[in-house]
Amino acid sequence: MLLIASVAVLAASLLGFVLADRVLRPLRRLGDAASAVAGGDLARRSGLGARRDEVGELGRSFDTMASALQAADDQRRRFLQDVVHELRTPLTVIDATSSAMLDGVYPLETDHVETIREQAHLLARIVDDLRTLNLAEIGKLPLAMQAVDATELLAATATAFEARATAVGQRLEVEAEPGVAVTGDPDRLRQVLAALVDNALRHAPPGGEVRLRTHGTGPVVRFEVEDTGPGVAADDLGRVFDRFFEADEARDRAAGHSGLGLAIVRALVEAHGGRVGVENVPGSGARFWFELNATVAISRATVMSPIEG
Repeated sequence: MLLIASVAVLAASLLGFVLADRVLRPLRRLGDAASAVAGGDLARRSGLGARRDEVGELGRSFDTMASALQAADDQRRRFLQDVVHELRTPLTVIDATSSAMLDGVYPLETDHVETIREQAHLLARIVDDLRTLNLAEIGKLPLAMQAVDATELLAATATAFEARATAVGQRLEVEAEPGVAVTGDPDRLRQVLAALVDNALRHAPPGGEVRLRTHGTGPVVRFEVEDTGPGVAADDLGRVFDRFFEADEARDRAAGHSGLGLAIVRALVEAHGGRVGVENVPGSGARFWFELNATVAISRATVMSPIEG
């Protein structure tokens, strides 16, 4: 009996050791992976995703978290690289122009000083746009939410760009359904529409047309800005709202644009709880749109107010 008991105890011990090892080994792997990720190796994974037990579920959750951290880190690195690239250009121009003036290569003339001032303004614009974008994306941008008449919003935007459109023979047209209102910050919504109209006018040809529309679809109001330009290249449709993306970098930088306008549009619309997108219009150009929550209807006649250049 003593021998049998000893064998039983030994067998139980061996079985317990095997079971403990089967449990502890994957946990050690998970712990090693966690330590590696904490140390900066964001590409490290648990290697437990193929298991079909609770340990495998824990491993898959860890791998998902590590993938999200790696994607966020990659995005942060790309963002910093883009910021450095965008800031370097105006700084280089300022340095080269001022050095040439001090060394006597350029005369001390107003044109060269104006170049320095324009690049300084561009730097300030980039910094200001980065601040707005960051505050919007982290949910810290103050918004004075109230009912906003969509018709008045479009009309005010068209009026603000009337002189610019007229100068190159472009035509602005506003089409708004009656009684449409949204909940939002009127100043920020004007900023969104201004950025979209500015983008449309830059891509519409001289003598072309930009159309501003709004219409309600139940609890949602859709705003559209459509131009008669060449449209957006198919490969760029998914990138136009990215930071510093410009289809024509030379022209946009020369015009003093920070490359953040459409990224700010997306951030501001999403800060309002809305959606934003872009599509090409067959036989025309590009149509940028965003949707916001509707508020109490406003009784007003339909507006059809073309502004011709």
